[in-house]
Order: sequence, then C-alpha cells, then structure tokens
Amino acid sequence: MAKIQFLKAQWKNLLMLNYVVDSDILKPYIPPGTTPDLWEGKTLVSMVGFMFLDTRVLGVKWLFHINFEEVNLRFYVKHFDGKEWKRGAVFISEIVPKPMIALIANSLYKEHYSALPMRHLTAILDEEHARYLYEWKLDGHWNQLGGTVNNNLATIKAGSPEEFIFEHYWGYNKANKTCIFEYQVEHIRWNAGQVTDPIFDADISKLYGKEFEPYLKQDPYSAFFADGSEVIVRTAGKIHHDPALPI
Repeated sequence: MAKIQFLKAQWKNLLMLNYVVDSDILKPYIPPGTTPDLWEGKTLVSMVGFMFLDTRVLGVKWLFHINFEEVNLRFYVKHFDGKEWKRGAVFISEIVPKPMIALIANSLYKEHYSALPMRHLTAILDEEHARYLYEWKLDGHWNQLGGTVNNNLATIKAGSPEEFIFEHYWGYNKANKTCIFEYQVEHIRWNAGQVTDPIFDADISKLYGKEFEPYLKQDPYSAFFADGSEVIVRTAGKIHHDPALPI
C-alpha cells in the first residue's frame, strides 16, 4: 500500500550541472544499506536548480510557502529491498528561501536544508533559446547556477544519460549507522534537453566543503534541463540495515 502523500507540488524548469567526483569524498554521506549508482563507471554529483510551484504539504497550501526556488547538491545510490534495486538520490545540501520548509524537512526526513534569500530569472533569448538563472545569497554575495536552454525538448529516452540523471524515484537519508529513511517520489517521465553556457559561481568550500572544490570548479561533465511536472513525495519509512550483511 502506498504511503500517505506528504508533499504535492509542481517541480518546474529543472537545470542540472553534473560533475565527476572521486567516490571517496561521498563515503561520509552514503546511507547504510545503499551503494553508489554509477554512470558508465563514473561517480556523479549534480548541482540542481528548479522551481517549487503550487506546493501543498499534507494537502494544505501554507501562506507564503506555495511558490519558491530550490538549489541542491545531490548524488546517486541504489538500494536492494530483497526483490529489486531501487535507484535513488542522496542530498548533501538543499537551499530554499523558506525557513519553515527547511525546519520540517530536516526534522521529519533528516535532510540537509538551509534557508537563504533566493531569486530566479528566466530570459527569452530568441524563438528557440531561453536563459535560466537561480541565485542564493550567502554572506552578502549572490551565488549563481544557470545556463542557456534550447526550448526544443524531447522525451527522455531509456538508457540515456538524461535518464540516469532525472529518473531516480527514491530518496535516501542516513538516520544513524544502521538505519535509513526511504521516501518515494512520483512523477511522469519528463521532457529534457541540453544546456549550453553553464554558470556555477558559488562559495563551494563554505556551502559544501573544501573536498568538493577541485571537482565543482571544473567544467561540468554534462548539463541538462527538464520541463518538470506535478510531483508527489510520499511520507518516509525507516529501513534497518545489519552492517554484517552484504549490500
């Protein structure tokens, strides 16, 4: 039986810059009972910017918490539940402009949200191209994530690099050394396209740690955009993992 809908919203205009990293820097973040999900042998992390629209928490639209930006840094894992492998994402950092959203997510899901001033910009460049920019303010400086998108999007194809990045329908988080939170994310398959002229200007060390600087300061390995859709996030459940057992 499906769990209760915790959150329902539109996730729109998802811009993802993807970077190859040394898997060792992710070891402190890997939830027990999961293993890294690799793309062609590479360990990827993604800087993600997108819009939350028409947001409802437990069926309620909370005043001033309906439409807002999010920027996050995530990586990819998989978990075997005894029957099948579930492909999921783990969030290292999530930034929103709403302190209440951060408080609820951190308390219930053990996420890593912080609340900072944020803004976004969409600029139409010509008939086929638009510029998307997400910004968040830290210590008086506006950090930026953005790029130019071709508006001719196509359905994500099976086996494509876009599918690997976008098609993760589970979220995992470490509760303690032997227990994880697992929650399900539901949405239709999105339309996606390439991103050119990527922008990522941020205080990487202060936001994510010095260990990420050598990787996130490089040009991204890939950069994608998806139109998004309505999304449902189910309430989280706990999974206990015996560290003596193989994953």
